[in-house]
Amino acid sequence: MSGSRGTHNFNGFISFEGIEGSGKSTQAKLAADYLKGKGRDVLITEEPGGTKISRKIRGILLDAGNNMDPLTELLLYNSARAQHVREIIYPALTRGIIVITDRFSDSTLAYQGYARGIDLAVIKTLDDIVAPDLKPSLTFLLDMDVEEGLRRNRAAKKEDRFELETVEFHKKVRNGYHQIAVEEPDRIKIIDASASVGDVSKKIIEILESQWL
Repeated sequence: MSGSRGTHNFNGFISFEGIEGSGKSTQAKLAADYLKGKGRDVLITEEPGGTKISRKIRGILLDAGNNMDPLTELLLYNSARAQHVREIIYPALTRGIIVITDRFSDSTLAYQGYARGIDLAVIKTLDDIVAPDLKPSLTFLLDMDVEEGLRRNRAAKKEDRFELETVEFHKKVRNGYHQIAVEEPDRIKIIDASASVGDVSKKIIEILESQWL
């Protein structure tokens, strides 16, 4: 697929966003299972990842042994996304398949923009190049206290390069997500991720039923 496309207004692209330990991966899978149970064709994927190339880039990005410059980090995420969008996301959406992704471009704004301090205009320009006119029609932002999220991950022995960042870094990420949600309240639904897995899933399903089913 070429890098030049017209406008895409897909209504089947859902993203899950949130800080470390917010449970978005679990909730993305539960939402996919629910929609499949309703007879929908669903593809679940993640960022960085989803393709062989993107998974290799993921390994570099998350390796705790890599002392990475923020610009390098930004460009690697966009490289992984470029492959992911062209190989997986666009083809699936074009076939009418619902795509659920664990993270997408909002993560880049929150982590590399609001937390790392890279100019948001630069990030948005890169996003326009990498995924022109492609934005989730619905985003679930799983929100919770930063310290509790980090405790969850450490209890699960998850310690990649981002989980080892300071609490202040993760607070900047959370604040960034809140700012993005303020700017796009129709798309982004904030979910209290401190509740039980079942209660969080119930709230997400209620939103899916009200908007999609």
